[in-house]
Amino acid sequence: MWRSLESTSLATPEAFADNPSLVWQFYHYRRQKALEAQTNVAHKILAKLSIPNLRKAVAPSAQSFHLITQNVDRLSVRALHDVESELARQNLKGPQYRARKDAVLQMHGKLFEVQCTKCDWRAEDFSSPLCPALGKAEEDINNYTDAGSKDHAIPLEALPRCPECHELARPGVVWFGEKPYHLDEINLLVFKADMCIVIGTSSTVKPASTYAYRVQRRHGHVAVFNLDPSDRDDTATSVFPGKCEEVLAKVFPELLD
Repeated sequence: MWRSLESTSLATPEAFADNPSLVWQFYHYRRQKALEAQTNVAHKILAKLSIPNLRKAVAPSAQSFHLITQNVDRLSVRALHDVESELARQNLKGPQYRARKDAVLQMHGKLFEVQCTKCDWRAEDFSSPLCPALGKAEEDINNYTDAGSKDHAIPLEALPRCPECHELARPGVVWFGEKPYHLDEINLLVFKADMCIVIGTSSTVKPASTYAYRVQRRHGHVAVFNLDPSDRDDTATSVFPGKCEEVLAKVFPELLD
């Protein structure tokens, strides 16, 4: 909930067209919280699976590993960068200590990316606030529930703008009703995969919710790691209930620091 509204009701092109001020305030708050967030053990373990020489410890015959994420907070990317930086500090270099360029596929976009509503401009921007008006609207916000509880109607001209054509900019995330990114690449990976690890998802949003089934249909292994049970657990090959950062650490102790 945000401003007593369902957050999903704000994550649509229609909501942005109707009230860009309200939607930008919502995403400003999400950006703030994401900037404060830290990677956990689960992020780090998945990052290490992307590194060939580290992956060998748990899956010596695996040819590749790809992380397809619906999250937009960039924590998976940050975790991978941290792992690669630490390996470089240890003078462990070369292809076997580097992830593939497509190791992390952010199918629902990037929370810190800003894109123009008119031209092709887009860029990641980690500054906060993105514009003074969003910073002012943030005043008096104490928590996620009452975020934006005071009505701050920001004029269009004061919202984030494209630096090239000066038109209104929008968050670089995929909203409900929009096509996710990397679908062709993901479909090919799913077709080739012999194992799918499902982590921390209710498996209700398509097309991501179909990937495990498609791997299993081709006799692949599906392992589900989830705090709460989902409707598709019964069809999984293996189910590991509990907090992902705790359970993944038990399943992959070789990848702990």
